[in-house]
Amino acid sequence: MKALVTGANGFLGFCLVQQLLERGYEVTALVRKPHLPFASMDVSTVIGDIRSFDRVFEACSGQDLVFHTAAISGIWGPWKQFHGTNTIGTRNVVEACLQHQIKRLIYTSSPSVTFDGHHQNNTDESAPYAKNWLCHYPHSKALAEKYVLEANDDEELMTCSLRPHLIWGPGDHHLIPRLIQRAKSNQLRRVGDGSNLIDTIFVENAAIAHIQAAEAMEAGSPVCGSAYFLSQDEPVNCWDWINEILALVDLPRVRRSISYQWAKRLGHTLETIHHLFNIEAEPRMTRFLAAQLAKNHYFDISRAKQDFDYKPVVSNDEGMRRLQKSLQSESL
Repeated sequence: MKALVTGANGFLGFCLVQQLLERGYEVTALVRKPHLPFASMDVSTVIGDIRSFDRVFEACSGQDLVFHTAAISGIWGPWKQFHGTNTIGTRNVVEACLQHQIKRLIYTSSPSVTFDGHHQNNTDESAPYAKNWLCHYPHSKALAEKYVLEANDDEELMTCSLRPHLIWGPGDHHLIPRLIQRAKSNQLRRVGDGSNLIDTIFVENAAIAHIQAAEAMEAGSPVCGSAYFLSQDEPVNCWDWINEILALVDLPRVRRSISYQWAKRLGHTLETIHHLFNIEAEPRMTRFLAAQLAKNHYFDISRAKQDFDYKPVVSNDEGMRRLQKSLQSESL
């Protein structure tokens, strides 16, 4: 079975490549620049940007299925950047799949496509897309997801969309390092009363779920044309989880705090200043970040369990042990 992974040098994409190879897939990676680890792996590489249809078309040649994980994430930046990669790039992938008569496409979306700043308590897939977008990332991902799901057709291209929440684990170069760096520079502040519950997912679990969904796709399957929330199936207190990560590298707990309303006002003010003065750097606080740090956002993953037998293989405790070992080795 030949599988293309877009964004294969990303955190999730690389783990997915590893999992596919272990299962005997023949893997092609579409990446924007050469990725050194692929040199020692049995992986074919196509260098290109998903905003270029020609490069996407080349990468899709001869494939049986496509895992589309490539995206630009973040809470700040111009709309053109997010829309170009996340939305237009995804349309390129769908069109290339259709022209090559590829039958299966698994798209990596985000739970933030349904987030408008309010609590999400055991939210399931019946939740509508947000109407009040707090940043460009979820908006661009929602447009892409909608396009992918509307393209589903049992005879031409079967599609599904997966929404893993807060992917973490060894090899992460974004979420965990950012938390640690902010803690070291004394810039971390608890937002809200510290009681909010969140879902997370260990990277290996997210990768395995992608393969399970792909292998469950066949004509008439409920997976086709559907979106799925993914998590550890075990909500955690946001600030206890952050403090647990900080403890892995012997950093103190977050003790200073600000109210959600103050953080929201501060985020709005900083966003306005950055817009007015065309400041490219990300504001230290935004409305989206304030809401993510203060509100509940955990999900009902019953649908993924039922439709493609998803369940976390790596527990939270085991994941933390692996993360600690990785962080310790990086500090040597």
